[in-house]
Amino acid sequence: MNKPIVVGINGSAGSEAALAWALQRASRYKLPVIALYAVDDRWMSPDFQYHELVRESGMELLQTVQASARAQAPDVEVETQLRHGSAGAALREASKAASLLVVGAHDRHWLDGGPMTDRALQVVSASDSPVAVIPPTPGTGGHGVVVGVDGSEESLQAVSFAAAEADRGGDGLTVVLAFRSPARWVENELPASGLAAAIVEEDRVVLAESVAGLGDRYPDLVINRRLETDTEPAKALVGIAREARLLVIGSRGRGAFSRLVLGSTAHAVLLHVPCPTVVTRLHKVKHDDG
Repeated sequence: MNKPIVVGINGSAGSEAALAWALQRASRYKLPVIALYAVDDRWMSPDFQYHELVRESGMELLQTVQASARAQAPDVEVETQLRHGSAGAALREASKAASLLVVGAHDRHWLDGGPMTDRALQVVSASDSPVAVIPPTPGTGGHGVVVGVDGSEESLQAVSFAAAEADRGGDGLTVVLAFRSPARWVENELPASGLAAAIVEEDRVVLAESVAGLGDRYPDLVINRRLETDTEPAKALVGIAREARLLVIGSRGRGAFSRLVLGSTAHAVLLHVPCPTVVTRLHKVKHDDG
């Protein structure tokens, strides 16, 4: 049986966009969809009168979602689920049996804790499956798949995912490696070191190795390699992917500490999601750093 696409629902514009995107994907790949809403009733007493009202409100939301899904994609099998507890915990549990977890990105930062309260960040950090984060207005004219690389094992997994996506969709694949060049004063303090040139050459090799073998697996896939030598990785990816159909990134990179589930680049990208963005988590990789 094909694993379902799980969509986190909360009634926001972001979750509506996430549902629409998930339904399109499910229809294309003949997959079922589970629309999940979590009633966070941990702070309520079971005897509290609002407990049942909150639950009924959640059921009404899921009924609305079911009707909307039926209208948007009548060929897709859609199941709705109401779970109790935090949304993050419910989605993490559901991700264990999902092919993809889909959530909406916030269109603003909350005032009661800043961007770290963004549910997308929490879900990506906890999920056992790849996670797609969908902006409230994902647009319809995007084309091409963009993937970020840095030589880490996670980024190679991201390339594998992105290449398969691009090939299935008839899109071109843009593979991006970006870094900030050493400050000029650092270079100047190292006479004839050629530090900047050495870094560029090393990363050209990393970029080439990241796409090695893709031509054999996907002979019709058009691959464009981009090396950005004076831009922060997240900024480069957000800018390049602004008109893309899909952006793919690994959950961590070569600079992440082993104790960190979400790397700094992935974190920064998810705060400025430019288009539907997938954070891959295909299998665990053992790290020796940190």
